[in-house]
Amino acid sequence: METKAIERQNHILATLQDRGRVEIAQLSDELGVSSVTIRADLGRLEAAQLLRRVRGGAVAVYTSRYDASADVTTPPNLKQKERIVGAALDRVYDGMTIFLSSGSTAEVLAARMPPTITDLVVATNSINVARILGEHPGVSVIVTGGTLRSKVNSLVAPLGDVLLQEINADLGLLSASGVDLDRGFTNASWAEAEVTKAMVRAAKEVIFLADHSKVGHVASARIVGLPEADRLITDSGAPASFLRDAREKGLDVITA
Repeated sequence: METKAIERQNHILATLQDRGRVEIAQLSDELGVSSVTIRADLGRLEAAQLLRRVRGGAVAVYTSRYDASADVTTPPNLKQKERIVGAALDRVYDGMTIFLSSGSTAEVLAARMPPTITDLVVATNSINVARILGEHPGVSVIVTGGTLRSKVNSLVAPLGDVLLQEINADLGLLSASGVDLDRGFTNASWAEAEVTKAMVRAAKEVIFLADHSKVGHVASARIVGLPEADRLITDSGAPASFLRDAREKGLDVITA
């Protein structure tokens, strides 16, 4: 491979590590080459499993069945998740019953539940979320039950969605592995997706929390289409074109 191509691709990987996402147009301007050249570079890096291409650019590697392990102590894109969680917590009040699905963003939210909360009910299928919120004196925790997914410490079918049918929640703060304009919200686990669907059906208001690395990714199991959610909270790294098109489809999008 020519030296200039190696230098470009090293720059792409360094930028991806710093920003979490790269855009073809921006890389073309930064490196002074055509978008065709950048696409070729991204194709080679994707073939080497060093990144994953999405519409307009690339993000860190996630296959359609990628599922982060619960053993990972520091979630990816933590700063972005903290901003997303801050915007989500602005919508949580005493007297509410809320759903929290499993995932690292939900765990960050649980850990940052304000001490001023004194009367909140949280129903979750996440063992980690339940454990964190169990230490909060103002939160009553309902665990859904079901079969344990030990990799991520979540509870799924059978029975993981039965209890949810009996709960009328004011708000669902839900996670997704991928967010796509056409395929909607998706999850890497079919069983997890079924639990999240049950939360969508039982919540008065549905808000998905997804950082920019999930945007443009399609995981293997569909949860719901974009119009079936009330709101998406993401971070400023999400492409402007996606934000515009998602809003045109009727989804309220907030960038934190």
